[in-house]
Amino acid sequence: MNVSTILIILLIGAFATYFSGDKLASKVALLFSLAALGCSIVLLNNYNAGENISLINSWINHPKISFALNGDGLGLAMVLLTAALTPIIIFSSFGNEYKNAKGFYALILFMAFAMVGTFLAADGLLYYIFWELALIPIYFIALIWGNGDAEERRKAVVKFFIYTLAGSLFMLTAFIYLYQKAGSFLIEDLYKVNLSACEQFWIFLAFFLAYAIKIPIIPFHTWQANVYQKAPTVGTMLLSGIMLKMGLYSVLRWQLPIAPLAAKEYMNIFIALGIAGVIYGSIVALRQKDLKKLLAYSSLAHVGLIAAGSYTLTLDGLRGAVLQMIAHGFVVVGLFFAAEVIFRRYETREIEEMGGIRTQSPKFTSMFLILVLASVALPSTFNFVGEFTVLYSLSQINIWFAILGGTTIILGAYYMLRMFQHVMLGETNSKTFSDVTLNEGVSFAAIIAVLLFFGFYPKPITDLITPSLETILQVINKN
Repeated sequence: MNVSTILIILLIGAFATYFSGDKLASKVALLFSLAALGCSIVLLNNYNAGENISLINSWINHPKISFALNGDGLGLAMVLLTAALTPIIIFSSFGNEYKNAKGFYALILFMAFAMVGTFLAADGLLYYIFWELALIPIYFIALIWGNGDAEERRKAVVKFFIYTLAGSLFMLTAFIYLYQKAGSFLIEDLYKVNLSACEQFWIFLAFFLAYAIKIPIIPFHTWQANVYQKAPTVGTMLLSGIMLKMGLYSVLRWQLPIAPLAAKEYMNIFIALGIAGVIYGSIVALRQKDLKKLLAYSSLAHVGLIAAGSYTLTLDGLRGAVLQMIAHGFVVVGLFFAAEVIFRRYETREIEEMGGIRTQSPKFTSMFLILVLASVALPSTFNFVGEFTVLYSLSQINIWFAILGGTTIILGAYYMLRMFQHVMLGETNSKTFSDVTLNEGVSFAAIIAVLLFFGFYPKPITDLITPSLETILQVINKN
């Protein structure tokens, strides 16, 4: 078995879901997403046993394009993140009703297919195709099934689509230029291209524009909060939990090894941009009255820290960034799901209209509190492992980077705990808040189990990703 199997399962699943009809669509989608998760676990076992799970076949001769998928530890970690979160996201949506459910759930699986392809692709053009394919499903999910005024939603989604597409065109231009130098789109051939410092600067910048929009890094973040707010919660989970990781992963896989001289020369600038996102996201989150918008800006702060760690060019920085990518994926999906659970009962996302939930639903209060504490990187949670490692790497570059980056913990604790106080505590609300259903409880339990298990024992993930990151650093340091 090789890594193409999981792509086949997700693609067949998308078509099977669509043709199953509206009544069965959610269950068929869940079944195929669980099959993909099972496949990813089998691939992990095969990889750990020393089997070659990669795939490379000639696809097009002129230009020379290969259907190449690389099953290394870093790619597998991101595939496992996608494969684990997709069934949780689908299962969590069972409490909602969607018009044209077959189209809705088919798009979720097709998006998972494209994102897994992005994490596995080892050919530049194949990677670009998967990268763009992932944009199409989320565009329609947000546009058709989103929240609020239809015209405002359309403007927000179109802005996101144009931003992302425009950034991707710079990346495509970089790949075309690299192909002219290497005669191939294969990643190992692109790593070997001898580029001047000037060429590396422009290649690095082209990749940066694509990734900074997707992550997002300020000042390319202006699409984020509105799209997170207007998209249905499932769409917001897919965007924040998995899709933005495509940009962070690509920094490590493509940008840094292909243009290492530029990465070293301008390291401090890009670390500073990431830390600026931490501070900006945290300050703006303090002012938010809409729960989904507050979580959106909180996410902006966290991914800013991840980006800063990625650009340190140290093993601790890269490893901490990947650990935090995975931890952030689970915790942000849990937090947005908590916001959806509240909306199902109160039909509002305004924080000032909430409160008093603790007395009506102690189970939900406890689970929400665990997610909030994980978000602020409480020791013994998965997020603490990632954030501590990133901050340590920043201190190796400049102690002030670590001090400023650490504001994400201080400010994050303030605005998240204040939000929890306003949403969950206080006098009993006049609106009835029924306790969590079995479906909701299982979704929360799965997320919390991951956050606590890897908070105490992150070794399986660090052992999986470290060899790949060491290889990337060897490529970077050869120049």
